[in-house]
Formats: sequence, C-alpha cells, structure tokens
Amino acid sequence: MDFQYVSHANRVIFGQGKMKQTKEELAKLGKKAIVLATPEQSELANEVAEIIEELCGFVYTKAVQHVPVETVIDAQAIVEKEKIDVLLAVGGGSSIGLAKALALNTSLPILAIPTTYAGSEMTPVWGLTENNRKKTGTNIIVKPKTVIYDSNLTLTLPKWLTVTSGMNAIAHCAEGLYAENANPIVSLFAEDGVRALASSLPRILEKPEDMEARGEAQYGTMLGGMVLGSVGMALHHKLCHTLGGTFNLPHAETHTVILPYAIQYNASHIPKAMDALARALNTTQDDVPGALYDLSSSLGSHTSLEALGLKVSDLDKVAEIATKNPYYNPRPVNKEGIRELLQYAFEGKRPELAYVK
Repeated sequence: MDFQYVSHANRVIFGQGKMKQTKEELAKLGKKAIVLATPEQSELANEVAEIIEELCGFVYTKAVQHVPVETVIDAQAIVEKEKIDVLLAVGGGSSIGLAKALALNTSLPILAIPTTYAGSEMTPVWGLTENNRKKTGTNIIVKPKTVIYDSNLTLTLPKWLTVTSGMNAIAHCAEGLYAENANPIVSLFAEDGVRALASSLPRILEKPEDMEARGEAQYGTMLGGMVLGSVGMALHHKLCHTLGGTFNLPHAETHTVILPYAIQYNASHIPKAMDALARALNTTQDDVPGALYDLSSSLGSHTSLEALGLKVSDLDKVAEIATKNPYYNPRPVNKEGIRELLQYAFEGKRPELAYVK
C-alpha cells in the first residue's frame, strides 16, 4: 500500500444547541468580529451578533452566491475601516465563501456556523467570480479555524435547499473516491459520507423534526467537506463551476443535476469508486448513476439543466469552456464526450451506463 494523506486540522463543535458557545469560541480567535450572512439570513446574523455581544464589530448581510469580486471589495472596506480581526460566517456556501475571499486577502481567521449541507466550512478551497468567470484555488489560510455545527439551525432550511445542499455534499464525497490523490483514509470518509446523507435526507423530508436525521446529515456534510479539503476534484466540479460562474446557475441545484451524469461519464474508469458508491447507496454498481438520479428525484429536486434555466444553445459554449484548460479526470475529457453528457443533463434523462462509450 502506497499513499499520502494530508490533514489540515481545525476545531469542530458538533451538537444540537451548540450555537450558544459562539462567543466562547470566537474569543479564542479575536476581539472584534464582522458577522457575514446573506440578506435571507439577516435575522440569524443579528441573533449571533447578540450572542457574541461586545465582540461584534459589524453585521454584513450582502453575501451572494458565487462570491462576486464586487461584494468582496465592499466587505473588505468595512473590515479595514472597523479594524476587524476575525471573520464570523453564518449560513451556507455564499456566506462562508465571502469569508474565505476576505481571509485570502487579509489572512484573518474564520469561525463558521453552517446552516446548510454545503461542506465548504471544512475546506481550504476558495472561489471568486469576476467578469462572469469563476476561478477557484486552494489556500490553507481560508480554511475556518473553528466550525460550529448546530442541527437546530437546519430547521428553517427550505426543503429544496435541504435536498440540493445535501446532494452537493454527496458530490464532494463521490469525486473524492476517484480523485488523482485519493487514498484509503479519505475513501473511508467519502463512502460513509454518502451513506449518511443518502440515508438521512429522505428521513428529514418525511419527518422534519427528526433531529437525529438532521445531525446525521450534518455529519455526512462534515465528512464531505473533509474529503473536498483533502483531495482534488475532477469533471463534476469543473462543469458546475463553469455553469455557475458563466451562466449564474444556482450552485447547489447545479451540483444536484450534474452529479449522476458525471458519475455516468466516468463509470468505466473508476471500478473501486463504483463499488464504494454501490455499497453506500445500497444498489448495484451498474445502477449507481441511476440511484443518484432517483435519490434527487424522489426528494423533489430538479433533475435537468433546462429546469434551471439553461438554454440548449448554451451547451456548446459550456462544453468549450469546460474542456479549454486541461485538468485531472479518470476518463479522458474531450469536447464531444462532454457535449453528450451535457445533453443528457439538459434533458434530465435517467442515466444508464449502457450509453457510455
């Protein structure tokens, strides 16, 4: 056995009601915080501001998806003016993404309180959108120093976001199984993350007050974030970043639609990953893409790019951008193959491995 495993340690506080420990944890990182959130999370941001009392220097509720550079510039001006020394992100990928962009520029520490199942809080991966192009990178400085998981905060999460952010976390796990630098430790995290999320998401929708299921979903999300932060990603994430950054498609929904087709595309080149996914999804290896499709469909999610607002005339451009720069993927990437994948995803057909050439 021959592998490398790199761990970027951070502090995790996990459990129902743990948000009440925010002030105590924040004080270990700094003395004056800016609370970052989206407009939709303004009420929660103000609640957190009350919890941290005198440690709150400013509440900024203009975070938006895909982290536009204009928002970063606006928030950073406040950070500098108010002499902020710690970033407190409350919410999902938009809020945490803004905190990461600010940390990249300022080296300030982040405390993250996630309210969705995105998993960004456990990674050193950052993203920034400028001139309709999303660029991403990895820098340990942007990984939150402390993460507080409180399942109570998911109770107000809309059904559609519960589903799509959970499927996004499954995507992190799935691609981690066949990453270029995949290793046995990360693969254990990934398989258990898929199992936990695939098991808990239907239970949450059936019985929203099931806190055990919500905790299990957060656990799966944490594992997905650890996977994403430890190994590289491949075709699935490249396509989603292209669709989000260039066409402004919603982040989590796009991941949900693309995942079954990315797995379908790569299936013949990732036998070990397909075995792990089959175990986690309680299905056969041949039907892993279909099982992922069935899971999102049964949870009421959109299953096609057309439903997300993409036009069929955009598919050639997506394929061109997604294949323009070389990147790792277990199956060779070419424009014809990606265009075929995108057509399936646009139409939302249930994927079958028989179509893979």
